[in-house]
Parts: sequence; C-alpha cells; structure tokens
Amino acid sequence: MGVKGDEETASPKEAQPITGITSRFRYNSPIVQVGLIGLVCFCCPGMFNALSGMGAGGQVDPTAANNANTALYTTFAVFGVLGGGIYNILGPRLTLFAGCSTYILYAGSFLYYNHHKHQDFAIVAGALLGVGAGLLWAGQGAIMTSYPPTARKGIYIAMFWSIFNMGGVIGGLLPFILNYNRSSDKDAAVNDGTYIGFMIFMSIGTVLTLAILHPRKVVRADGSHCTNIKYSNVMTESIAILKLFLNWKMLLLVPASWASNFFYSYQFNNVNGVQFNLRTRGLNNVFYWGAQMIGSVFIGYIMDFSFKSRRTRGLVGISVVAVLGTVIWGGGLANQNKYSRKNPPTKLDFKDSGSDFAGPFVLYFSYGLLDAMFQSMVYWVIGALANDSEILSRYNGFYKGVQSAGAAVAWQIDTHKVKFMSELAANWVLTSISYPLLALLVMLAVKDNEAADEIVSKDVDLPTGIPASKDETNGDASKTT
Repeated sequence: MGVKGDEETASPKEAQPITGITSRFRYNSPIVQVGLIGLVCFCCPGMFNALSGMGAGGQVDPTAANNANTALYTTFAVFGVLGGGIYNILGPRLTLFAGCSTYILYAGSFLYYNHHKHQDFAIVAGALLGVGAGLLWAGQGAIMTSYPPTARKGIYIAMFWSIFNMGGVIGGLLPFILNYNRSSDKDAAVNDGTYIGFMIFMSIGTVLTLAILHPRKVVRADGSHCTNIKYSNVMTESIAILKLFLNWKMLLLVPASWASNFFYSYQFNNVNGVQFNLRTRGLNNVFYWGAQMIGSVFIGYIMDFSFKSRRTRGLVGISVVAVLGTVIWGGGLANQNKYSRKNPPTKLDFKDSGSDFAGPFVLYFSYGLLDAMFQSMVYWVIGALANDSEILSRYNGFYKGVQSAGAAVAWQIDTHKVKFMSELAANWVLTSISYPLLALLVMLAVKDNEAADEIVSKDVDLPTGIPASKDETNGDASKTT
C-alpha cells in the first residue's frame, strides 16, 4: 500500500515467547488493553446507548433527538472514515480522550433541553459527538481486532462487547429506578438526575482513556507487537484512506456496514418508544443490552471454536446469524401488523399489562441479541482481513463511517414520519443483502487457517474484473507484526 512499515515484521528479540500465567494479565497485554477499551466504551457509548434506547433521548417528542442523531451520524460518517488515520497519527490516548469528551456534552444538551425545549444545543452537541465518536470507534476497532491472537479474535470481541454493553444495562437501570413512580404518560420525559448520572459515567470513561497504551507497546504472548509503526503522517494516511474506496474487500462490506446501525431508529423509537411507557422502556433497555452480551459470546464461540478451518467458522457464523435474523425480523413483522403511526398502540407497562407485555418484550430482547451477533460477526470478518493495528484502524474507520452514514439517513427517515412497516422492511432487506456478500468476502479473502497468516506472499485469487489493491500485494492481510 506504500505505507511506511507495512512490510516490517517482528525482530527475533520481539518474537521470544512470554510465558507464565501472570504475563497474560500484565498491563501491556492484549487482554488488559482490550478490557480497558471495553470499560471506556462501557462508560461513554454504553451510556449513550442507554439514553438513545429509551426512545426520543428520554423526551416526549422525538424531533429533537432525531435531528440531533442526524447531525451526529452525518459528522460520524466523515470522521469515522478519517478516524483511523487520525488514530495512527495522534496515537490512542489523545484520540480517545478527545472522542470521549464529546459524549458528556451530548448528555448535557438533553439536560438543557429538559428545561428550555430549544433543540439547537442538542443538534450542535450531536454534530460534535459525531466527530468524537468517529475518533473513539476507529481506535476501538483497531484495538479490538488487532491486539488479540489470530485464533481468538472472536472471544476478545465477545469480551469487549459484553463489557461495553454492561454500560447499556446499567444505563437502562438509571431511568428505570429514577423514574419508577412516573408511569403516567403525561410524565414521559426523564428527570434531571437521569442525565446527570449519564454525565458522571461518561466523565469517568473519558479519564480512563489515559490508561490505553500505544499499540507498539502492546505485546502478545508470543512476543509479537501489534504494530512496529510509532506514528504515521497526514500524507500517508490520506492516501491510505482514499484507497479504501477502491478496495474490493471494503466494497463488499458496504451493505453490512450501512445496515448495522440503520435499525436503531426503528427499534428505539418505534418499538420501545411507541409500545411502552417510560419506566418500562428503561427496564426493556436493561434486557436489550443484556441480550447483546449473550449474543456476542454465542457468535464469538462459533467464530473461534466451531471448526478447525477459520474460513468454515466464518461461513457457519454468517449462516447462523442469517437464519436467526430472518426469524427475528419475521417476528417483528407479525408485531408491526398490530399498530401503525396512524393507529398507535396502548402503552404497555411491565406490571400492569399482563400477558400483553410478553410478546413485544421478547421481540425487543431478540432485537438486541441480533444486533450484537450481526456486529460481532462483521468485526470478526474485518479482524480476519489483517493483523496489524495500523491497517485495521483504517478498515474499522471505513466500517464505522459507512455505518454512520446509514444511521444518519435512518434517523431522518423516522423524522419524516415514514410508515413503520416501510422502516421494518428496509431494515430486513438491508441485513439480508449483507449475508451473501460477507460470505463471498470470507471465501475470497480469509485464509483457511491461522498458519497461512505467516505467509506474506500468498495472494487471494479474485474473480475477473476485481482489481487487487496494493494492500494485498504488500501482504497486509497476512502479516503478524
């Protein structure tokens, strides 16, 4: 790819194995660093997810939250793509600290909205959060997919996803507890204490970013470093990012990337927000994000342990998610037939609605399960394309950029009051298109076993008409520096 250091490999000194049970949990080990980024995301995007999951940002009217989210995901789409390059230039601490600080401002904007009902602050805060989230998630993706040993990427992804989504669980408990006695529909906006609680957690996460090490200081158990690059430069990263848009691997990822956050506006606003009252929405979020912990562990196990062949494990994992996704979206269709924008349902309460609560609750839980399995599956595929932190920061930045562009469109679709059924159909179609393209990517680009990763010169045979980027010719998908 013409990026300085792409061809570097670990020196003999670096390749010396590190033994001893205590070495696994040393500060510069992959498991500790992935755990730390999990805690950062527990406090920042985890709490943001809990806030968004209540529907309308905890407010009665979803307009302010929808417009803020549109601004958020518009800037996120740009800085998601650029985030990988910025991470390579600035390193993790400065990049992640700057990114996390914007989450505090966003939660504060809704505290302000609780009193003044002016959405301008929320929209500006949303746009700034998009910049910060692009930086955070590009760095997070690089850490989560490049630090682990090749054979255990699925388990490390599951570990991160579980810690991260525990933030959504705790965040869901905040509005549930603080608004427990406010079951009346007229009191549908959350109280100030809810937003203040979110801001405290987000502040803690911002400080925690200072504990993240640069990837060149992180050493795997076999003695290899996650990268040998100290810092990149603007020209190198600009060229590398532009080449992503011509990289056939990234093009095959586009539908899955676009779909992977597209369904949030429908699920949060039009399932949880429309069908349930305030305190029940908080309770539902506890289980929605809890389901994500279960889903990530389940698909992580399949992706790492189900078969000896890594390519086979990838294909099986994609097939499992495809089948489960079809069943869950089918259940969503059955549920959506019961109400519409013009014919809204009676608000359900977990205590007062009896058996009527069970079906929609199980569906919302299942949506959370599918979300984690879908995104963990995509992350595993991205992680199987390379091992180097520098390269994977760009790949993950591209994924988050396209993902956020899709989310920006989705939030505006909901703002324009598109039919609920049309939104459901669009989500189902987008995710369904993704599965065969991901399977094709696995068949063409993922080495059949971990040993093949050591063969730098081995190329992937491509169908006629698909150009090979310089990434492949330089062996970016196969080195283990």
